[in-house]
Amino acid sequence: MCYYVDTSFTQKEIKEIYGVGFEGEDYKPTKFLNGFSHALVPVILDENPAICTTANWGLIPFWAKDRKIQKQTLNAKIETVEEKPSFRNNYNRRCLVLVKGFYEWKWLDDKGKEKNKHFLTLPNSGLISLGGIYGNWTDKETGQELTTFSIVTTQANELMTEIHNTKHRMPVVLTKAMEKEWLSDRDIQDFAFPNHEADLLAVNLDEPAIPKTLF
Repeated sequence: MCYYVDTSFTQKEIKEIYGVGFEGEDYKPTKFLNGFSHALVPVILDENPAICTTANWGLIPFWAKDRKIQKQTLNAKIETVEEKPSFRNNYNRRCLVLVKGFYEWKWLDDKGKEKNKHFLTLPNSGLISLGGIYGNWTDKETGQELTTFSIVTTQANELMTEIHNTKHRMPVVLTKAMEKEWLSDRDIQDFAFPNHEADLLAVNLDEPAIPKTLF
């Protein structure tokens, strides 16, 4: 799954790397962002790919009465996204979720009492895009309008199977060449593993630092 990401970058970096303008509410750059906070995250929507905006993490379908469903919609499984009531009206509304990378834990015992934290990204990339779907929702009590999103996940590749060794899932990680394809009308199942795979780089954040040798 994908519940924790790194959004510690500026609007200036987004403009430099993606060549887009920025409109929308400000987000708080965060090194370790917990999806269950439903924070604002920078996204590029298919309806206007020349602009980066922000959306709240956790898609709220139009029929939801309140925001409680968000804790269940941080991720959307690509295998069932076209069928699930929470996502079937939005699976073809695509967005790029901009992050530096995401975090996952490898279980070192059967109960997960001991874990190693890993950071995943693409090599030589200041920012990367995760495949997302989005929707618009209006709070009937307050009239507040929100844009919300889910990160689409797929079966884990070989690297992620070793790291996410309990549920064997990973987000759809888009290479630069595939970002426009994701925002197009291309069949979403084309991005399911093994149809699509990105060459991820993993860093074990719990490995002890190697001391420098003094000469």
